[in-house]
Amino acid sequence: MTGIVGFGAYLPRLRLSRASIYEANKWFAPGLKGKAKGTKALANWDEDVNTMAVEACRNIFGGGQSRETVGDLYHCSTTHPFADRLNAGILKEALRLTDDTNAFDMAGSSANAVNAAPVAMASAKASGKVSLVVAADSRRARAASAAELSYGDGAGALAFGTDNVLAEILSHSRSTIDFVDQFRQAGNDINYEWEERWVRDEGVASFVPKVITDALSKAGLDASAIDKFVFPVRFTRMDAKIAKMTGIDPERIAAPLHEQIGDTGAANTMIHLVQALEEAGPGETILAVEFGGGASATILRMTERCKLYAPHQSVSALLERGKTEENYTKFLSFKGQLDLDKGMRGEQDRKAALSTLYRHRKSILGFVAGKCRETGSVSFPPTRFSYDLQGALLDTQEDYPLADRRGRVLSCSAEALSYYPAPPHQYGQVDFDGGGRVLMEFTDVDPGDVEAGAEVEMVFRVKDRDERRNFTRYFWKATPLSH
Repeated sequence: MTGIVGFGAYLPRLRLSRASIYEANKWFAPGLKGKAKGTKALANWDEDVNTMAVEACRNIFGGGQSRETVGDLYHCSTTHPFADRLNAGILKEALRLTDDTNAFDMAGSSANAVNAAPVAMASAKASGKVSLVVAADSRRARAASAAELSYGDGAGALAFGTDNVLAEILSHSRSTIDFVDQFRQAGNDINYEWEERWVRDEGVASFVPKVITDALSKAGLDASAIDKFVFPVRFTRMDAKIAKMTGIDPERIAAPLHEQIGDTGAANTMIHLVQALEEAGPGETILAVEFGGGASATILRMTERCKLYAPHQSVSALLERGKTEENYTKFLSFKGQLDLDKGMRGEQDRKAALSTLYRHRKSILGFVAGKCRETGSVSFPPTRFSYDLQGALLDTQEDYPLADRRGRVLSCSAEALSYYPAPPHQYGQVDFDGGGRVLMEFTDVDPGDVEAGAEVEMVFRVKDRDERRNFTRYFWKATPLSH
């Protein structure tokens, strides 16, 4: 049997109040008031598509799925940070996957995530290894637009394999049609969306029922057999209309998350599907549908094994940890749409040494320290030398990953003299469980959130950006465990 063997999602901690967007723009667009309800997930300044994708995958591995068996990695997004660098390669290093991992970037459509599932499943079946599909998006929108109120940030991930299957794939149906509901030309960063009624009536209502009917036929199922219908379409009540057209019980529609996190683009269906997988019991059947470049439908059935699995952080837990943000200019700054004065101290050149990044990629991207097999001491960064009372020891250090270890704050500081995208800049010494002391930045924190003795965990984040050469550097940061 081949199917889903792990699943996980990630949502940024910040939730931007839609009312704050409306209040800032009502002088220009008063008609947005009706859409100014709830919140949307907002990536922190040091989060992007790659960091969110890493965290979604880490939630799979934290649930018990082994990373050593991963053979393929598919990274789906319409907003990959790099146009000419393998973004999936960054994920591979951060997740500490083996060098023979096949890593692919999939772009060009917000529907790529579900489309990648059959490819990943076929690869897993042929190789006997696990295939990871992760989708993430962090889109920009024009100020005072409906899209600005709608777009949210997030990531979802599925692992496909042949052992310990949690959900069997019963059927998949896809139609590929160049129906342009929205587009973004290369070189631009704002989507152009076509007229809503046209997209809804000529696109969704025409394409989606056909792929659902086809998927049901391939699976040998009647519509009444569907226990959960996952179709987080951006048009109000369109999921109910499609359910009625195809004979699916409207009571089976999975609860939409738009009021809490917004439309997360390429990750939208994936996040909703992950939540459905978390809630489903053995024998239940899930239908996941995605619209874009045509439409696709996938039918899954949960196995008895699903009772034994849970991701490290569930979607409900990610929703509960949300912190409301009401500062509209902070949102614009984090999205790179507001050029704040950085002052003289923000003018330093941040050129990245690519040769150094390559040589030390395991310690920089994977956060791997060195542990001496003779003394037990932990060093970061790892070196060829270890020291004890008897002197230096040569080449006794072995790889010792710190990314998945918790630690405690030994000392901390918060300063606002130098430039920092979200002042104050908070950092301090962290002692790791099992050994190791590293000077770490703290993220997702407000003044007063960090104190000596606080327990922290590690998250993969943007270290800084070389704005002159448009290069993003990544590293790991600490965040309070309560977050």
